[in-house]
Amino acid sequence: MSRRTASHIRQGYTSASPVPTQVVSSEEFLPPPQSIKQSQVEWLIHQSSTRLSSRLGINRRDFLKTTGGMALAFLAMNQVFGKFFDVLDVEAAEPQAVQARKGNLPFIFDVQTHYVSSSFNQPGWKDGLLGLRRRAKEMGLNPKLSGDSGTMEDLSLGNYIKEVFLDSDTSIGLISTPPGPYPWEAVVPPKEMTHIRDAINRLTASQRMLAHGLVMPQLGKVDLEYMDQQAETFKVDAWKCYTGSPPKGFEHGWWLSDEKIAYPMLEKAQTLSINNICTHKGLPLGPVPDYNHPRDILQAAKDFPKLNFLIYHSGFLGTSRINLDEAKKGEIPWTSEFCRLKHKQPKLKNIYMELGSTFGQLVITEPVVCAHLLGQILLAFGEDHLLWGTDSIWYGTPQWQIEAFRRFQIPEELQEKFHYPALTKTLKAKVFGLNAAKLFDVDVEAKRKEVPKDYLSHIKMAYREEGPSPSHHAYGWVHS
Repeated sequence: MSRRTASHIRQGYTSASPVPTQVVSSEEFLPPPQSIKQSQVEWLIHQSSTRLSSRLGINRRDFLKTTGGMALAFLAMNQVFGKFFDVLDVEAAEPQAVQARKGNLPFIFDVQTHYVSSSFNQPGWKDGLLGLRRRAKEMGLNPKLSGDSGTMEDLSLGNYIKEVFLDSDTSIGLISTPPGPYPWEAVVPPKEMTHIRDAINRLTASQRMLAHGLVMPQLGKVDLEYMDQQAETFKVDAWKCYTGSPPKGFEHGWWLSDEKIAYPMLEKAQTLSINNICTHKGLPLGPVPDYNHPRDILQAAKDFPKLNFLIYHSGFLGTSRINLDEAKKGEIPWTSEFCRLKHKQPKLKNIYMELGSTFGQLVITEPVVCAHLLGQILLAFGEDHLLWGTDSIWYGTPQWQIEAFRRFQIPEELQEKFHYPALTKTLKAKVFGLNAAKLFDVDVEAKRKEVPKDYLSHIKMAYREEGPSPSHHAYGWVHS
């Protein structure tokens, strides 16, 4: 079996497999090529699904869109990586077995989802969008990509609803945006994010969506005034900030611990009673990568105990920047260091780690590194301080990530050696949604009763009865 040669990168990735077999980029990092092990998983899924679908009397592609196809993918991953996923052989052939083992659905609150308007054409954003392709050209990958403007049509609202709500078990989503030259010129500006939120909530007659506001405190008074507008007019639910991505005209990023730059913004957030500060950390963006390191969070959290600091991507540096040998032993760039720093301040209880992109990258690349990352976060921050996020729909429907986390286990030998906790159903329920519900004042029991009755659930029921058709498509960037 030979490894696939990665000669260039491209946007969009459709796979027969329900679980991606290569890393997808969300425009925030250069995706690594498919690994030998991922190629092996892909080959096993193809071979096994061909045999099993023939036995069941359906074609292979249709089989792979079933719960049995999803189970078969995790069986293949166990065969290649070792037993990290709780899945039985019988689940691949019998849908009833999948449902019996699945039990009641957890409440799923995805705190990082993305929608990108196809009409967006701000020059500052377009330059950022093309930056990934320019880097690819500099590295001798596919030069044609540097002149390809690409299309965001697939990330439109209708497709977002299908991928996030019809093809996955997500109950509530928080919509976010990559940065732009100014907060009001982001890829999806706060005005548009809140419009999308309100449109979906009106459609469903219940709260299915929340929306970020965006801050760039280097703009000083202008940013503070825009925060007032976002709170009063748009009624944003949280703040998103990118400490590594400065606004237009600034040479580098900023720190949340900077009393002159960041603290006026944090004071304003507190005054406006919008207390969740969602910060991109890890997956470096901007001209100076170091400003994406999470170490500044500790001082800010200490000085603003009434605010909650949500660390998006868990500060993970990224799969393309990892020393795999060291990571397999438990040394994960930036995240491990941040966990050690947190151990020194055990009284800090207002920092929350979020899994968007990080879990999705690691679980399909090297599950053992994923196990270390989860274990270290849980030891340092506790099971009440880990949040579910997927960065979808860059990665397509969130369902494969939901299934992967539902089945994922930290092996007993790692638990014994490093004192990591077991990933119990109770712990996973907290991560999947209960922790975020507390932060955003969502009444979970009321929501459990409300969601099945709303309009979107009726659409989903009809969609499932007609026969669901998941796309198995990711909308980000991959090597090919």
